[in-house]
Amino acid sequence: MDIHMSVRSLVEFIYRYGDIDSTGSASTEESMLAGARIHRKIQSMAGSSYRAEYALSYSYESRLCNVTVEGRADGLIIEDTPPEMEPDQITDMQMNLPVDNEGETDPQSEESKNEIDTVTALGIVLPWDTDQYVTIDEIKTTVRSIDRMEAPDPVHLAQAKVYAAIYLMAEDLPEIYVRMTYVHQHTEETRYFYSRYTAEEIIGWFNDTLEAMNKWLDMQAEWTIKRQDSIAELEFPFEYRSGQRQLVEYVYNTIYHGRKLFIEAPTGTGKTLSVLFPALKSMGEGRGSRLFYLTARTIARTVAEEAVATLKDTGLKLKNITLTAKEKICFMEEAECDPKKCPYAKGHYDRVNDCLFDMVSHEESYPRTLIEKYAEEYEVCPFELSLDLSLYSDCIRCDYNYVFDPNAYLRRFFAEGREGDYLFLIDEAHNLVDRGRDMYSASLVKEELMEARRACSEYQPRIARAIEKCNKDMLEIKKKRGNAGTDELVVMGSIGELAGHVDKLRMLITEYLSDHHDGPAHQEIVDLYFKIRDFLNIYDLLGEDYCIYNAFTPDQDFYVKFMCIDPARNLRKCMGHARSTILFSATLLPIQYYKSLLGGKTEDYEVYAESVFDRSNRLLIQAEDVTTRYTERSELSYHKMAEYIHRIVSVKKGNYIVFAPSYSYMNRVADIYMAEFYDERSEEVCIQSGNMREREREEFLEHFRENLTTLVGFCVLGGIFAEGIDLRDDALIGVIILGTGLPQVGGERDLLRSFFDSNGQNGYDYAYSYPGMNRVQQAAGRLIRTETDRGIIALLDSRFSWGSNRRMFPREWSDVRTVTINNVSDIVESFWNKCYDEI
Repeated sequence: MDIHMSVRSLVEFIYRYGDIDSTGSASTEESMLAGARIHRKIQSMAGSSYRAEYALSYSYESRLCNVTVEGRADGLIIEDTPPEMEPDQITDMQMNLPVDNEGETDPQSEESKNEIDTVTALGIVLPWDTDQYVTIDEIKTTVRSIDRMEAPDPVHLAQAKVYAAIYLMAEDLPEIYVRMTYVHQHTEETRYFYSRYTAEEIIGWFNDTLEAMNKWLDMQAEWTIKRQDSIAELEFPFEYRSGQRQLVEYVYNTIYHGRKLFIEAPTGTGKTLSVLFPALKSMGEGRGSRLFYLTARTIARTVAEEAVATLKDTGLKLKNITLTAKEKICFMEEAECDPKKCPYAKGHYDRVNDCLFDMVSHEESYPRTLIEKYAEEYEVCPFELSLDLSLYSDCIRCDYNYVFDPNAYLRRFFAEGREGDYLFLIDEAHNLVDRGRDMYSASLVKEELMEARRACSEYQPRIARAIEKCNKDMLEIKKKRGNAGTDELVVMGSIGELAGHVDKLRMLITEYLSDHHDGPAHQEIVDLYFKIRDFLNIYDLLGEDYCIYNAFTPDQDFYVKFMCIDPARNLRKCMGHARSTILFSATLLPIQYYKSLLGGKTEDYEVYAESVFDRSNRLLIQAEDVTTRYTERSELSYHKMAEYIHRIVSVKKGNYIVFAPSYSYMNRVADIYMAEFYDERSEEVCIQSGNMREREREEFLEHFRENLTTLVGFCVLGGIFAEGIDLRDDALIGVIILGTGLPQVGGERDLLRSFFDSNGQNGYDYAYSYPGMNRVQQAAGRLIRTETDRGIIALLDSRFSWGSNRRMFPREWSDVRTVTINNVSDIVESFWNKCYDEI
């Protein structure tokens, strides 16, 4: 088995140590990544003896692997004289030199030869002959105070030592130098730390490092052989449903050609297994090293877990994990990574590798309960443990943000410069459009700046003054609104000097955080750091697919926002980490709309899977005498909607969900229904409320699983109960949809409309019609979850008969029947009588 491993990943894994601490090091990674410009500057000024970005590699055989360790040293320096160093620059050295009987240093003694390190800095002649002196230079940018540094970071030094060992062995040198170059990111102040190693010393250390890594590599190689052998024997676990084999073949061929595939697969087509099975078979043939099963909701990840379990029952060997949000899996009351408050953060990196090896070598699946058990036993952070486990997992189930969010993605896999041969399986892909817009948008709120300024003005006046400059920029932008109302969005061409002042504020805060882990106003400063970091990250992404505007929140707080109008560019870049991406949903129509916004290219594939359910098992009706149009709303129209609901649900006892366009509309219709049509002797009503907690959601759904009377649940289109819930086996016999699901007119939706109009598309469809119809289809999809389910879908709005809406209907809706309030009961009763006759 061939393994290529970067020098950086090797040392960062083997030599990591200490605490998890987000209270004072939030900017460390950004600082290191931001140092490219400084690296180039130092390298260009280093002179002719300095070779920049020197490529090095070392290949060897472990028990089961052919391993190549490779990377680029920042600098290779070859000189005729040894490095000139000041005494305080010397590190990793013994300064108490051995002496002879007269009290003088004996440079010829064996002890002296072993312990004298870079003593040329003290003016002592080296006791060996050489024509050239070789130094490996490793450059690190930092926001820490250079003057306070006593020694290089052990992990940084280990990285340089690996480069030095590889070069020394390749050139058969007797000794080699290492220089750690630290540069302050903002002042560019520089400090050097030197080390010297004999061949025996550094080769021994390097071999020990590789030996420590080999147990991990061989364990992984042994597992990969088992996994590949099991996949070779894997068969589809069920008899193929109608059209399912073709869907499996589409996915397999897409992965084979390294493309994207957009699948519209209605409920019942078995889409989870239909994409997972061919993806695994492709992995078994060497096309794809790891699966990422990405979803927007927890319930979809549960379905994927069940699919993997089904395949494992047939003999599949697959290490797999579902990533749980940090806030949910954290053992502490608040998910604050402060080693002074959290014993699991304190010394986490000193213990985590032992925990990780134990778990990976003994377990195949990593459910949350098992992660928590091991984390408790080894006293490590369960969330960070789960992220480490993902490195040893063949299938990772997680939320979209772990791959796509610029502030939350898995840097272990997707950091700049890291290539991947991954397979992305994106479930509920219709959700990725709006989620993508949210992830690639950011705003800055004036009032939040001022709160932070007040908190730190006494204790951190420099930061407070920098915040005030940002506030003045915000005031200037606010003044330019002129007579615009507080409910209006004002589009801007740029944000003037605000970005520069926010960046300077970020620099000051990163300096503060590098040296402070607590103190007055510390938490306020940390909170502000993350807000401005997110703002600047998105600022760097701005392009023609963005809109900049300013506006007021409902609480009248003033803000500036970078709004991602079209997420395709950013999503496409992230999908570039994958060999192939399969995007699928029960509602992905019109497919060209989703293909364009989800980063698809002309050459990418698309397929529509026919529903396997018998249409005669459901009645699809559309009312032509009611509407939810805002201009036609009245007490009479609300009453008519309530009566429609009554006439549908009174025909047959069972569970029904009514989906309304908004909470206000839902509550008004529900009030009328309860007052005039509800019969407490034979009915039950439950109503969705805003911001329901997880337990409240479960209690709401329990009504549908246990109810023995007629139950009418009132919910909101596009809400938590409009998709992702699975009420099968007649747990739901009717879905009643009030209105066409159009998003509220105005605000950002109008910005979307204008953008797509200006780009030659139908802006109204992109901003309103397509998202609205998707909500409707998702809500309708709660009905008929199995081949034996029967039920009614009622579309209560005359606008559904418009040609513009009918053309967005899925193919299986071609049998829609129009009804009025006068005949709806008869048509519904006729449908149920027909069902009874068939039974």
